[in-house]
Amino acid sequence: MVFFCGTANAQSKSSSQLKKDKQKLEQEIANTQSLLKKTEKNQKASLQQIAVLRQQINNREKLITALNDEIMQMEQQQALNQELIQNLQKKLDYMKADYAQVVYMAYRHRRLMDKVTFILAADDFSQMFRRMRYYSVFAQNVRSQSEKITKTQQELKTKNEEIVALKEAKLKLLSGKETEIKQLEIDRRNKTKNAEQLKKQSAQLSAELKTKQQKRRDIDAAIKKAIAAEVAAANAKRANANKGKSGGTGTSTANKSNTTTNPRATATVALTPEELTLNNSFINNKGRLPWPVAKGAKVSDFGHYPHPDVPSVMVDNHGIDIMVDAGSAARAVFEGEVTAIMDIMGTKVVMIRHGEYITVYQNLSSVSVKKGTKVTTKQNIGTIAKNTASNTYELHFEVWKNNSNLNPNDWLARR
Repeated sequence: MVFFCGTANAQSKSSSQLKKDKQKLEQEIANTQSLLKKTEKNQKASLQQIAVLRQQINNREKLITALNDEIMQMEQQQALNQELIQNLQKKLDYMKADYAQVVYMAYRHRRLMDKVTFILAADDFSQMFRRMRYYSVFAQNVRSQSEKITKTQQELKTKNEEIVALKEAKLKLLSGKETEIKQLEIDRRNKTKNAEQLKKQSAQLSAELKTKQQKRRDIDAAIKKAIAAEVAAANAKRANANKGKSGGTGTSTANKSNTTTNPRATATVALTPEELTLNNSFINNKGRLPWPVAKGAKVSDFGHYPHPDVPSVMVDNHGIDIMVDAGSAARAVFEGEVTAIMDIMGTKVVMIRHGEYITVYQNLSSVSVKKGTKVTTKQNIGTIAKNTASNTYELHFEVWKNNSNLNPNDWLARR
């Protein structure tokens, strides 16, 4: 019984986590569905629409898996409850039989066991006391046995009610799973249909993507140059401060190597104790950072790869692109200091330093922070602008370590 109860508690915790995961996926699907409806009305957003469909299909597959896990969990719990019921029934039958035997024996010897006669027939006071004690213990045991029987009957009733509830919940989950499977097939058909339409426009889309890629490269070059210049300026400032303290006449070789403005050079910035603490905290939260938007769908991933819908175009993305609703805010993924606000080729860019690490938020229509502002995790820093090429609202997000580009997917929490 102890083993089964322990197993039930463990399964209860796991079931709770499964429900949280399922609710999170359902929310993601609802958000993505909202974005899909917007792209369906937008003729220029065909590439974004198919990217969102890919995300939606992935979310639905995860949700179906989560539903399967929860159904399996319920089946295990149901089997466990059935076994507990069998054990409780055996225990109840034994206690009832034992109790019936006691009652029968008491009735059969009721004349011999008359309490007053039995006590007064004692040979001495000591024996009388023991006989009184015997009656007290006997009565207490009978009451205790009766209470145990009642308690066991209640446990049986509770477990039977749990099984009924589990069966109803399981039927509901199976119905939800069936609905998701049907919707998944619809999404897959829509994705295939959109892919066929894209093939007919491949030449036009290829030209548009190449233009967009060139603009992205120009913006990336400007950002990388700004990051390298910032690292160099920060080190120069610290070198001058150290020079003033030491009374020296020049900078060290190490400081000279760190203050280079060559974007191809690997630059590092000297950290103050406070910045080092922030830097280590940022590292310790790798893989757990909140997303730079409250809700949205990733439409372009990090890396150098053929475009999934127009293979003739190579994607060279230094970050990730997230499609959002109009009016959505970009938010800081971690506490830090705003070190730059730039307007590059018509798009506003905010850079936030977290020790050696820098997060970049690109394609903002307005900014709500200033250079030097200390920001907190999830603080809104600006409003996301429209992508004129697709008429959708998208945030471009990057992570850097000094002037080395990193994969944001390794740093953000899984969704």
